[in-house]
Amino acid sequence: MIYPEPLQKGDRVAIISLSSGMLGESWCAHQIELGIRRLREFGLEPVFMENALSGIAEIWTHPELRAVDLKTAFLDNSIRGMICAIGGIDTFRTFPYLMEDAEFIRAVREHPKFFLGFSDTTNNHLMLYRLGLQTFYGQCFICNLAELSEHMLPYSKAQFASCFASYHGRKITPAPFWYEERTDFSAAAVGTEPVARLEQHGYELLQGNPQFKGELLGGCIESLGEMLLSDRAVYQVDKLKSAGVPDTEIFREQGEISRRYNIFPTADEWKGKILFAETSEENPEPDRLRQILEALKAVGVFANINGILIGKPQNEQYYEEYKSVWCETIGDPSLPILYNINFGHAAPRAILPYGALVQVDANQQEILFL
Repeated sequence: MIYPEPLQKGDRVAIISLSSGMLGESWCAHQIELGIRRLREFGLEPVFMENALSGIAEIWTHPELRAVDLKTAFLDNSIRGMICAIGGIDTFRTFPYLMEDAEFIRAVREHPKFFLGFSDTTNNHLMLYRLGLQTFYGQCFICNLAELSEHMLPYSKAQFASCFASYHGRKITPAPFWYEERTDFSAAAVGTEPVARLEQHGYELLQGNPQFKGELLGGCIESLGEMLLSDRAVYQVDKLKSAGVPDTEIFREQGEISRRYNIFPTADEWKGKILFAETSEENPEPDRLRQILEALKAVGVFANINGILIGKPQNEQYYEEYKSVWCETIGDPSLPILYNINFGHAAPRAILPYGALVQVDANQQEILFL
């Protein structure tokens, strides 16, 4: 694996829209201002890629422009890192423009750079993992750096600050608070605090040995499932149409496109790994989660891994139901499962490096990077 250098003060970092183009809409202007300010407080200089602010319609219509931005960022020697604007639903459409571009592939390997994002960006993470580059899962520009509070959420801020040094020896422990998802993201909400809840559970060991070790591999569980299932367009067609998505049929091709470029890791590649997985803001119904887990089980994921880390569900929706689904579907009580970890769609958010070797200790309530 190719390991990028940690961020440093003075670095120029690219802001890139690889999935949703919402960053380019006028109603996101206040979040752009917040994100720029926060990055500069960290000593970083944001560089918005040429198409990053093109807006939802343009980004949807032209996945090749998103690919151009990613390639350009890797080729630009003045840029030291990349932060995704936000997730979305269709970043898999960039694969043909990137995985068939020898210059892009060479740039990734010869100019490795820090890359941060989560949610639908799982697709890009696994694409870059396939090319041998370590990337970082758990935060993005809009959701974290542009948090509407007076300051970044303390836990998330500390996690982003950790990207300025090697992660070896760092520990992830439970956040003392979690936050309800906002319902108002308008400019009027700037300076307001999200509803904070005292953490009542900590890390929960659902089954297996409380201590386990392996290299991290995973992402958003829906994104992982959609690489394997062919029914996304059927399952989400009403949601997609109500969200204004102009072409729901494209999602029928997601599995085939992912397979064409070998994006989803093979059974052998899961050997000895720790799967990290979390549910999106859509809070899939338990039966849908079960269907996705069955798909992962069918391709040998659970038969090969050393353990599982599961992110806290957003707003703790289906909190108890999800626990049952995971244990029942896997059907192997010896496989360690640690639940309710602060990464993914529930705030605050830790940052997980792909391929990092970790020692998990449920009794000590910590994940140690070795």
